[in-house]
Amino acid sequence: MTHPDLSLDIQGDIAIVRLTRPAKRNALNDGLILALRDTFQNLPDTVRAAVLDGEGPHFCAGLDLSELSERDAGAGVRHSRMWHAALELVQHGPVPVVAALHGAVVGGGLELASACHIRVADASTFYALPEGTRGIFVGGGGSVRIPRLIGVARMTDMMMTGRVYNAEDGERAGFAQYLVPEGAAFDKAVELARRIATNAPLTNYALMHALPRIAEQGADHGFFTEALMAGIVQDAPEAKARVRAFLEGKAAKVSKG
Repeated sequence: MTHPDLSLDIQGDIAIVRLTRPAKRNALNDGLILALRDTFQNLPDTVRAAVLDGEGPHFCAGLDLSELSERDAGAGVRHSRMWHAALELVQHGPVPVVAALHGAVVGGGLELASACHIRVADASTFYALPEGTRGIFVGGGGSVRIPRLIGVARMTDMMMTGRVYNAEDGERAGFAQYLVPEGAAFDKAVELARRIATNAPLTNYALMHALPRIAEQGADHGFFTEALMAGIVQDAPEAKARVRAFLEGKAAKVSKG
């Protein structure tokens, strides 16, 4: 994968994927979206977790409006579906993804962040969905993913009024699971990715692919899906070895953090 606005750095069993358009606040154009798709689709088999970062003071300021063109309804649907396919490979790709958020996480940038599995924000982070005030609607999966983080009412308010959340209020609302001092988001994201990479791969896969679907199912179907996944995951050789190590007193016990 080569693209002037995206870099990939493999560090052992984690991948660092970085948006590299700092002069444009890492705004997303179609080429960059397709590069993200190709990158996550083609990660080496040795990679067990990834960090998604943005170069410069901002994670991603959203859609590059300078490249926004008038489209008829059919072209608009196809364009949105292209974004959906790309971000699907972040959320339901081969490995868990930790986002390192800082500065602007706006519009399409928030849609991209919401496709990641864990979000670490630093104190400079702010969140907004300005599409409503610009006469457009989210098209990169935001109407599906963002309400699952913060609720429909909060997203409606953001789009109708242009409300901006700062880092602290955003963490309380559910945009991010971790809030760290300014400049520390990337290091914390790497720390988490390295910890995630030590998990049994099939357990991570179940958490990425099964858990979100179970949460959307009715209770009866959810319980059955859970039972299927529990049986499949515990049958993996690595899972059996880990359970055996715990029973033999060779594995660390949970302690107060």
